[in-house]
Amino acid sequence: MTETHRAAGAPRADDADAITVIPLRRPGRWLSAAVIVVLLAVLAYSVATNPRFGWGIVGDFFTSDAILIGLARTLELTVIAMLVGIALGVLIAVMRQSGNPLLSTASGVYVSVFRGTPLLVQLLFWFNFAALYPQISIGLPFGPTLQVGSVNDLITPFAAAILGLGLNEGAYMSEIVRAGILSVDHGEVEAAYALGLRKSTVMRRIVLPQALRVIVPPTGNELITTLKNTSLVSVISLPELLYSTQLIYSKNFEVIPLLIVASLWYLIVTTLLTVGQHYLERHLGSEQPKQEAGLWSRLRRALDPDESRPIGDTLHR
Repeated sequence: MTETHRAAGAPRADDADAITVIPLRRPGRWLSAAVIVVLLAVLAYSVATNPRFGWGIVGDFFTSDAILIGLARTLELTVIAMLVGIALGVLIAVMRQSGNPLLSTASGVYVSVFRGTPLLVQLLFWFNFAALYPQISIGLPFGPTLQVGSVNDLITPFAAAILGLGLNEGAYMSEIVRAGILSVDHGEVEAAYALGLRKSTVMRRIVLPQALRVIVPPTGNELITTLKNTSLVSVISLPELLYSTQLIYSKNFEVIPLLIVASLWYLIVTTLLTVGQHYLERHLGSEQPKQEAGLWSRLRRALDPDESRPIGDTLHR
């Protein structure tokens, strides 16, 4: 047998630890990072020194009573609308999975109507619902009327806001819940039926708990979207956060500072909701790989020129 001679000067596998690793240089990363830092510094200087932003006025009205009352109304609308939307979403999603064609068709029409029309139009429609039906009556179908009431008294601006936000959210949540239901292994459902469990029990005890891992992330996004969509109810004169700021700057004409106040409160609340969603997702998916490191760690790793694995470690794997 003949021994194959290696080329002169070529390193052997057992000499891998002696190989000098030359880090890969990435000047483009450093250049782009420097450009971004400069742009951010210029923007921060401009915002801080421009007197038209009115930071003193922002500080004066940031915790004023009118703003805090509007913020509380915004949070109230968000919570109620999401509860209505989640309840309707689960109901509509289960109806769409039903073998009854009437139920599945009715739920499909509901989703098409409320997803296919703008939320602003829906809010205006509910606010002006009395133009279609000035009175509402309670009684037997085609029979005697037991009670008659005014629709204007029943559908107040707050009720119109809940109807518009809740019914619209229900259509989107139904698709989220349906996607979660479809993500559950069909074999588990068949096994539950083979054990004699009823369909409602299978849905409540087996399907929905497993579907939560798929449902929770987009539901968190919908919660944040609903919070921002509450600003649309300002068109029906409901004093939530945005409308409260509009009432203030209509008197003192400080439009930009008051809009900054509203924007800062929206940013604060959405940030808190995003953090809560992050920890809830990590709790529900604790067996998943750990989340990516923080922003500073990722930036430092991205700018580190020595990112590659040592050659010696690679060869010894």
